This record gives sequence, C-alpha cells and structure tokens, in this order.
Amino acid sequence: MPDSAPSRPPVRRTLSLEDYRDGIRKGDRAILGRAITLVESSRQDHQYLAQELLSAILPDTGNSHRIGITGVPGAGKSTFIESFGGMLTGKGHRVAVLAIDPTSSVTGGSILGDKTRMVELAADPRAFIRPSPSAGTLGGVTRKTRETMLLCEAAGFDVILVETVGVGQSETVVYDMVDFFFVLMIAGAGDQLQGIKRGVLELADMLAVNKADGDNQLKARQAALEYRRAFHLMRPLSPHWTPPVVTCSGLKRQGLEEIWELIREHRRKLTAAGEFEGRRRRQRIQWMWDMVNDQLGIALRRHPSVQSRLPAIEQAVLHGTLSPTLAARHLLEAFGLSR
Repeated sequence: MPDSAPSRPPVRRTLSLEDYRDGIRKGDRAILGRAITLVESSRQDHQYLAQELLSAILPDTGNSHRIGITGVPGAGKSTFIESFGGMLTGKGHRVAVLAIDPTSSVTGGSILGDKTRMVELAADPRAFIRPSPSAGTLGGVTRKTRETMLLCEAAGFDVILVETVGVGQSETVVYDMVDFFFVLMIAGAGDQLQGIKRGVLELADMLAVNKADGDNQLKARQAALEYRRAFHLMRPLSPHWTPPVVTCSGLKRQGLEEIWELIREHRRKLTAAGEFEGRRRRQRIQWMWDMVNDQLGIALRRHPSVQSRLPAIEQAVLHGTLSPTLAARHLLEAFGLSR
C-alpha cells in the first residue's frame, strides 16, 4: 500500500471586515484574538483594516469597568489578578486581562508568561487573557492597549484588567486609559515608601497591601497604616473620592470582595458627580494626541529625505561632532518642518 501523503496544516482564511465585526459581536474568542493581532500589526494594510474595524465596533464599546493594576516587583500581581478575576467570573462577569509583558532591550522578545502564571483563569470560559509585549512603550503599556480594550468590550467583556509591567514614574500613563487605577504593594520590604514613586501614589484610586496572610498579617496592617498617613499628605484628585488603603491576600483569596465593592462605589460616586464621563472624555482627547505623536514619529522615520540623511547624522552624533539637539533639528528640517 502506498504511503499516504502527509497532511497539510489548514490554511487560515483571510477575514473580511464583516467577519471580524460579526465574530467579535458574537464573542468569538478566536476572532477576537485575530482582531487584536490585527491592531498590533505594523503593516499598513492591516492598520487600515484595523481602523475600519474599530470604527465599526465603536457603538458596542464603553460599557466595562476599566481597571489598571500596577505594583512593585514581587507584589503578586498575577496571583492577585487570577484570584480577583476568578471571583468576578463566579459572579457572572466576563473578564478580559490585558497583561503587558516587558520586552527585552537586547533581543526584542518578551516573556509572555501570564497564561502559564494564571492557569485557572486561562481555562475559565468567562475569562480572556491576552499577553502583549510592551515593546519599550513608555508606561509599560503597548501602543495598542486602548484599541484592544475596545475590542474586548465589543466582545462582551464587562471588566477589563490591564496589568502593567511594574511601578515607576512612567507607569502613570496607564491612568489615562482606565477608570480605576489600582496599586498593589507588599509589606516587609524595608521602608514601605521607598518602593513606590510619589507620582504613582498621587494618581492611585486605591492601594492594597497584598500577601496579608499567615505571619505577614501584622506587617501588612502596619504597612497599610503608613500608606494611609502618606495619602493624608496629598490632595485627592477628586473631591468626591478619598483613595482607600486595604489589605488583601491574592493567594488566600481574602479581601477581594471588599476591593470589588470599593471599585463599584468609586464608579457610583464619580458617575453621580459627573466626573466619570468627564474622565473618559479627557482620555479620548489624550488618546488622540498620543496617536498623533505616534504617527508623526513613524512618518518622520519613513520620510525619504530623513532616511537619506539619517546615517550621516547618526554617525555625527555617535562621534560627538553633532549635538543631539541640533541633529533633531536637522531631521525635522529634512521632514519639512522648520522652527
């Protein structure tokens, strides 16, 4: 008997705008994943289709709780998110986790390990985990995180959790894309306030001291007291909300109900005061300008005159014969901009 021909892997068909739109509205996870890949692509034809898709699904967006979660290294963000997300899906919510992985400055690769660190949540049919490389983007969030949030909302996910790389001054960029900015800390690491930048603390809508279980409970309560004192030295961003400081344990699943109720209370209070929609409106304007700056940078690098002059200018800066400031001016002039 002749050997049978080796089977070929199935070829994925190209999806149309209607395929993407209808699949997302039906909550098709495979199509949602492909749509996110589409918006993350740098190919020009993909970008055109992605923007058409975003316009098509825009009426189906905006109905979720958008929660940014950041914290110092070792704070247990992934464990907390898995427990918190599982609690929410148990309540009937559909939860999307956008986990932003650090990109290597050497290889350009990223770890993309959140699906292995959140095994239970990854298997939950009411949850969707999408790890994305940060690609060196300021703030630890990808340039396309906002678009990904919209796609997840249109697919019916009513809670969006954005896990950022870590904590630092640049991390505050996540504040401009979420409704609730949540900072996770730990106790027992020396001076509590050395582990967090003041800029992050000023923007926090809530701070939780994680790993408050076992022998660490007393240390966690003491750390929470220190953070409450720190908050008293700063003026709240909203006259209608004073950031609470709580303790919790993602591992033991303790304190999660209280955190969720505080997030809901924050939304109720800011909505009643007109601040919630005002914050989203400001974020949309900020998003517009971020995209303008992003696209200008791309257009500048692709401009023929810039490309022709760039090697010589870079060499001059490299050898110290041209200052970076003057080099930038030369590139902008090549682009067609003058001061």
